Amino acid sequence: MSYDLAQLAEAWQPLLWAGWLVFLRVGAVMAMLPAFGERAVPVRVRLGLALAFTAVVAPAVAPGLDVSPGPLGLALVTETVIGLALGLVLRLMILALQMAGEIAAQATSLAQLLGSMSMDPQPAMGRLMMMAGLALAVMSGLHVRAAEAMILSYDLMPAGRFPEAADLADWGIRGIARGFGLATTLAMPFVIAALIYNLALGVINKAMPQLMVAFVGAPALTAGGLMLLLLALPPMLALWQGRLLDLFAAPFGVAG
Repeated sequence: MSYDLAQLAEAWQPLLWAGWLVFLRVGAVMAMLPAFGERAVPVRVRLGLALAFTAVVAPAVAPGLDVSPGPLGLALVTETVIGLALGLVLRLMILALQMAGEIAAQATSLAQLLGSMSMDPQPAMGRLMMMAGLALAVMSGLHVRAAEAMILSYDLMPAGRFPEAADLADWGIRGIARGFGLATTLAMPFVIAALIYNLALGVINKAMPQLMVAFVGAPALTAGGLMLLLLALPPMLALWQGRLLDLFAAPFGVAG
């Protein structure tokens, strides 16, 4: 009987090794993935999601994996680094929404008035944009897009092979630049409106120095910021959703 168990263990060893390699990469991606990797999601739920994604990704990439067991430390380092890199690039899209909300809140003087003391301290405007973006991403099939990106990663970054540092650095820099550019684009209506408002306020102050324009203009700035948020948020989220889908279509910049 022990001989049969040894034969069974030897037969299952390549499958278990392949599943372990996939789980290392998928688990690292899930730690950073928008919506599924939020700190508000319980750890047990995130672990279950990582196992579920592993069950989806493993059959698609197993034929191309080297199933011969290798050094455990090397596999742990390479797969974790690749997974974290992919997760961080995707996570930058959510950070772009947060940065846009912070810029808009500062421009409209709503950063302190409507501040947030949640797990991630940030202005309420940024929190609103982030939660709306997460809901929109999940409604757009985030789980399907994420699984496709994980499967695609094995074509460009094979398992057990550490990625080139220069390529990884260039990829990360492009992702960071894309995130900051998107955040600035999303917040630009609020910045332009605040600039025009402050210029008008300065002209009024020069024309009527005796008028306390700050006390008169502060409520108008707050109301104008909220009205602008009501009008600008739907097209902002539509633009962000398009950029997110473009990123999922080519997470490694394959399409240009």
